[in-house]
Amino acid sequence: MDIYENTAVAAAELTPEEEARREAFKGLITNPTAKQIRRFIIPSAIGIFIFLCPIWVDGNMTIPLGVISNWCAAFIKPVASHIIFGTVVFSAIMSLICTLGKPGFAQEGKLAGRLFSTTPIFLAIRCIGAVVVTLLEFGIGPDWITSADTGGTMLSLMGTLIAWFFAASFLIPLLLEYGIMDYVGTLVRGALRPLFRLPGRAAVDLLASWIGNCNVGVVLTSTQYEEGYYTARESIIIASCFSAVSLPFCLVIAAMLKVDQYFIPFYGILSLTGVLSVVIMARIWPLNGKYKDEYYAPVGKQINEIEPVGIKKTHWAFAQAVTKAQTGPTFAELMRKGIEMFMNIVFTLVPVTMCVGTFALILSRYTPVFDWIGLPFKYYLTLLGVDEAAAAAPGCVVGFADQFIPCIICANIVSVKTRFIMGILSLVQIIYMSEVGSIMLASKMPVKIWDLVIIFLEKTVIALPIIVLLTNLFMNF
Repeated sequence: MDIYENTAVAAAELTPEEEARREAFKGLITNPTAKQIRRFIIPSAIGIFIFLCPIWVDGNMTIPLGVISNWCAAFIKPVASHIIFGTVVFSAIMSLICTLGKPGFAQEGKLAGRLFSTTPIFLAIRCIGAVVVTLLEFGIGPDWITSADTGGTMLSLMGTLIAWFFAASFLIPLLLEYGIMDYVGTLVRGALRPLFRLPGRAAVDLLASWIGNCNVGVVLTSTQYEEGYYTARESIIIASCFSAVSLPFCLVIAAMLKVDQYFIPFYGILSLTGVLSVVIMARIWPLNGKYKDEYYAPVGKQINEIEPVGIKKTHWAFAQAVTKAQTGPTFAELMRKGIEMFMNIVFTLVPVTMCVGTFALILSRYTPVFDWIGLPFKYYLTLLGVDEAAAAAPGCVVGFADQFIPCIICANIVSVKTRFIMGILSLVQIIYMSEVGSIMLASKMPVKIWDLVIIFLEKTVIALPIIVLLTNLFMNF
């Protein structure tokens, strides 16, 4: 049905631009049936509940996806290390076969080719990852690899990550495929473009990335890039700036630093700092200038942000959402997509995360590299009036290796205010290589490790004065 039907525009003479807009929106469902509406409402409501709805379990705040993932993690825990060992070694062997041998079953377009044909650099990383998990599986090799602080930490994290990714792989389509992102995006586009230079449909992604699990948020963003809904620049902004740890983990960090009694202002300042820092970072290099507004080449642009005239925004948003929902996957297709997404994660992301994360922790634990890099932050913190600046300075940079390390370093700082500030900073930075950074590098997004270093340092420099200012304004320690 013509989207302009029963509007003033239908009776008026259209300009060429208006006629083009009218043609662009032909085929949208403007008078949906009850069945068509249910196909939009039910899956979208389930997706919102699973990814965005805070619930309390055993006195702790979480989201339904967290409950499902924790159950999966507990279920596989007895054999998690063996699963990771088998997965990473199998990935390395198949990557060698498919990348070097180029067999027929791994040709371009086939699943094996997408999973295991890779570049020389990532082939090397997958093989190194296989060596690391083999040493851990059999308890052999140097302590600096097999220590509980390095490889042991990563092995433990991988079990949790696999559980999260397993649950998310089958549930993410509820947010992506049934219209809710189109609906919300149309309504809030006018705010997201001027604030963050992002498309409106990113609103649901931003919330899912911020409230839910940061790794799931990166996968969600990467999927949207690969499907032609974000440009390279947009996807990297979202993945590097809006991915945050889950609400329960924020509480864990606050408790580790003994500031959990201030959790409401703690999370409030964290959220406000996150928003303000992105407003700035989206307008400076490298997030503004280095990455092009180009869509993933194999699929091209799939998003449509042409605005019609003569129709209410709410009507237009609903029409787009209902139309999108009709092309959403059936249950069988949902299962197939979930299996493919999960295989992509475990065979491509897990080996990279295992390798890069372990060596990032080795640098942090056994070398003074992060202490050297952190020295300038001693003077920066002093300039901002932060107490015990020398003790806190390494915490400004070690978060690049792993999210826990800043809290470990800063836990013994006497000043409550300094611990409060450093806890928020560690959660705002969130491009740690043990998980988020490695996942970004292994994705199709055109980002390099040095880009992540620069973004991390920029975010730290920008966020610190905001955190200190808001803490001085709203807290009285």
